[in-house]
Amino acid sequence: MSSKFSSHFDYITLVFLLIFGKGSLGARFTLTNRCDYTVWPGILANAGSSKLDSTGFELPSGGTRTFQALPGWSGRFWGRTHCTFDPNTGQGSCATGDCGSNQVECNGAGAAPPATLAEFTIGSGTNSGAQDFYDVSLVDGYNLPMIVQPKGGSGACGSTGCITDLNRMCPNELRAGDGHACKSACEAFGNPEYCCSGAYGSPTTCRPSTYSEIFKTACPRSYSYAYDDATGTFMCSGANYEITFCPSRTSLKSSRDSSSPETATGTTIGSNLSSWLPNFVTGDSSRTMPNFALHFTLFVTFFILLFLYI
Repeated sequence: MSSKFSSHFDYITLVFLLIFGKGSLGARFTLTNRCDYTVWPGILANAGSSKLDSTGFELPSGGTRTFQALPGWSGRFWGRTHCTFDPNTGQGSCATGDCGSNQVECNGAGAAPPATLAEFTIGSGTNSGAQDFYDVSLVDGYNLPMIVQPKGGSGACGSTGCITDLNRMCPNELRAGDGHACKSACEAFGNPEYCCSGAYGSPTTCRPSTYSEIFKTACPRSYSYAYDDATGTFMCSGANYEITFCPSRTSLKSSRDSSSPETATGTTIGSNLSSWLPNFVTGDSSRTMPNFALHFTLFVTFFILLFLYI
């Protein structure tokens, strides 16, 4: 076999494997800022997970940025607000959600409370039934509205988050950042019964507090205290996720009104195969195809590529 043919065959094989391996490509996160002010998202990968393309960046009002995570990735996203960074040195800080790096990038540091957190653990392996787990947590307090909406996938795949401006209804004893954030009771008082620590370090001894109930009433889908798994943790398989800062009530209502997760039994492939193929390879298509149509398309695509590159 000639070296030219071998290199082309290797390329085609790689593309073919990527196509068949779509289910094991992890998840795509799309962050959108619907606030009427700039947000500086922070990203922290948990121990053992590779970092994404950025650990912190500026996201102007109306802006969007997308990240791809590998299977098995776990970590969190949050929004920093009221930030000031020197245009010459790049150094600065944020009034809420600051990660203490003194830079736009957080470089492996997490959010200083109070901060609204979107937390994820992406399923691993090629098993299409591998579950993702996700929540929007107010355990470390609150600084801005945020929702998580799965796109595609199978299972319950519910939207979660907090669209209420808790800063406006925050008790005086929990106010932080000149009213731009609301502390958790644990952060404000440090009592074991609020922090679910010591004698209160189990689900049976640590119960919702008056303060966590304020959060839960305002944001019933959020994770409001350390053992709020039953109503605060959500699951989905094979989805991509949209994380929106300052979502509208309309956007969340439309998601709630959906009778089932976004699934499909088929999709239409346009005549322009070259424009469709990259989306399919990279996982940008949120719809699935019937097995017969999928296998037939893959078969044809493979031989078209083989013909073009031999």
